[in-house]
Amino acid sequence: MILPRHGLISSRLHYFQTVARLGSIRRAAQALNVAPSAISRTIQHLEQELGAPLFERARQRLKLTSAGEILVYHAAASVAELDRARAFIDDLQGLRRGSVSIAAVESVARGLLPETLSRFWSRYPDVAVQVTTTGSQQAFEAVARGECDLAIAFDARPPKGTQRLAGANLRLGALIAPKHQLAARRSVRLRDFAAERVILSDASLTLGSSIDAAILSSGIELKPIAVTNSIHLMSAFAVSGHGVTFQTRVGVERELQEGHLVFVPLNDPSLRPRKLMLIARGKTHLAAGPAALAAMLSEAIQKLDGR
Repeated sequence: MILPRHGLISSRLHYFQTVARLGSIRRAAQALNVAPSAISRTIQHLEQELGAPLFERARQRLKLTSAGEILVYHAAASVAELDRARAFIDDLQGLRRGSVSIAAVESVARGLLPETLSRFWSRYPDVAVQVTTTGSQQAFEAVARGECDLAIAFDARPPKGTQRLAGANLRLGALIAPKHQLAARRSVRLRDFAAERVILSDASLTLGSSIDAAILSSGIELKPIAVTNSIHLMSAFAVSGHGVTFQTRVGVERELQEGHLVFVPLNDPSLRPRKLMLIARGKTHLAAGPAALAAMLSEAIQKLDGR
C-alpha cells in the first residue's frame, strides 16, 4: 500500500516510510523521484536524532531494526490520525470531497464493491476511494494498524482494536457449466466430482483451507487440473470448460447472471458456511465518507446472508 503524502506529513517521515516499505534506498528514490543521496542523508539525520540505527542490511535488503519497527508503527499511526483529522474537516464541507480507504479480498473487489461504489459515487461523486486487494487476515490487520478505514474479508478473526459492522453467512457451491450433467441438481457433494477435472484454490486463501479440510474429512481424492490463489482465474477456467471449481456466489455474480456458470450448493456435512465480515477500527467515530460507504456496504452484505 502506498502511504499518503500531503503537506501535513514531513518529507523525512515520508522518506523513512518508503524505504521501510521497499527495503531499499535506491528503489525508494525511484518511487519518490528524488536522489538516493537525499534519502540516505535523511535516514542518517533521523538515526542521529534518535540515537539508534533504524535499518540493518540483510541479504541485499534493508531490514528494520527494533528502533525502526517502533518508528514505522508510530509513523503509520500518525499518518492515519492526520488523515482522519482531514476527513473530519472534510465533513464540514458536507461530504463534497474527502477519501475512503478499504481493504478487501479479491472476490469482494470483483463482485460486491463495484456495484456498491457505483451507488456511493452517484451520491458522493467527489469522494475518492482507495481499494487494496489482499488476503483476509491482511485486510483486517490493515484496519487494525490504521492503514485502511474499512475491510471486508472471509473467515478471519477481527483483530483487537477493531469492530464488526456487518456480516453474512454464505454457502459454498460448485460452479459448473450450464450443460454439465449435475447442473440441474438442487445440491451436490464433493464426492460427486471425484472423477472430474477440478480447479482448486491454494492454501493461501481461507477458501482453500475450507475445501481442503472437507476433502480430507470426506476421504475422497479430487484431481485438480489447476491450483491458484486467484478467484477470478478459477471462475474463468470454469467458464472456459476446463473444469469445476468451488466458491461462494460473491465474485461470480456476472457469470451467474449471464448464464455462463451455474451455482449448485455443496451439501457436505463438514463444510460450514463462509463468514463474510465488514470491520472498522474499534472505538472510533468514522468520518462522513467512510461512514456513508460503510452503511451501503453493510446493507449489501446483509442481503447476502444465507445465500
